[in-house]
Amino acid sequence: MSILEAIILGIVQGLTEFLPVSSSGHLQIAKEILGVTINDNIAFDITLHAATVLSTIVILWSEVKYLFKGLFMFQYNEQTKYVLKILLSMIPVGIVGVFLKDPLNEMLASPAILAIVGAMLLVTALLLLFAYKAKPRDKASISYRDAMIIGLSQAVATMPGLSRSGTTISTGLILGNQKVVVAEFSFLMVLLPIMGESLLELLGGGLLNSGIDGIALAAGFIASFVTGCLACRFMINIIKKGKLIWFSAYCAVAGLVSILCYIF
Repeated sequence: MSILEAIILGIVQGLTEFLPVSSSGHLQIAKEILGVTINDNIAFDITLHAATVLSTIVILWSEVKYLFKGLFMFQYNEQTKYVLKILLSMIPVGIVGVFLKDPLNEMLASPAILAIVGAMLLVTALLLLFAYKAKPRDKASISYRDAMIIGLSQAVATMPGLSRSGTTISTGLILGNQKVVVAEFSFLMVLLPIMGESLLELLGGGLLNSGIDGIALAAGFIASFVTGCLACRFMINIIKKGKLIWFSAYCAVAGLVSILCYIF
């Protein structure tokens, strides 16, 4: 993989991580178009995800700082409750990461990856449509029950092509949570899982043994971070205006095109 290809993939990851269109699906489509073959897809993808996690921290720094400030008061306050809800939401995706990492890596290398991505993009389109049609109840805070359900949806969204942000935000909206509240929870709940997975990959030598040039990896990371900052801020504004229906239409078209490209 060349430096230019890594930058392109980084831009794709950064732009689509926060948009409900599946960053993993678009990343695999981009790899197919560029003809990029990577020995360890998950190690590379996690590196780009780590960059978008960093962009989340930058854009939502005031919220992150607020949570840490309250957490280290060592009281059962609102910040502590919020962090506990995030930890609760992490359990399902943690189980998937431990027990299904190898099957997911094999799926990413499958010759039928375009068909899989296309099918999951269609599912994403349906979820966004349901969320758009859902009757708003405007719950002002995420409950522990909702945090667990949203966490389960995040675990399901490890399927390539099924948008993580689209799935978790749609689930939160269908459960009746306010748009901005569920969007921020969706963006914050992924921080610890990705950082933890990145650390495990680094300690386990996954990144060093991935066969990817270090400069190309760094270039992809930077590209993903910069575009991730732009996409994160853009997506929060989109959520406030309630225009998710357009992303539903986009995912439906992208899913059909992906499936047709696989067939023909």
